[in-house]
Amino acid sequence: MSEQKRESMANYMALETAISNGEEELVKQLLDNREMLDIEKSYLLDLAELNGNQLIIRLLKAVPVKK
Repeated sequence: MSEQKRESMANYMALETAISNGEEELVKQLLDNREMLDIEKSYLLDLAELNGNQLIIRLLKAVPVKK
């Protein structure tokens, strides 16, 4: 696995954890200038909705989807 893929995977896992923990500032940092696949965005939105954090939900909805 390339270093770039490892870094991307680590970032995604950190994002998932930050959403689960309701860490709004960390989510903002991890989403900065990021695009994601529709399936990734959908999963993370579902996770955020389970936690009910409206700010994180809004942040995720604003993330562009990779084409």
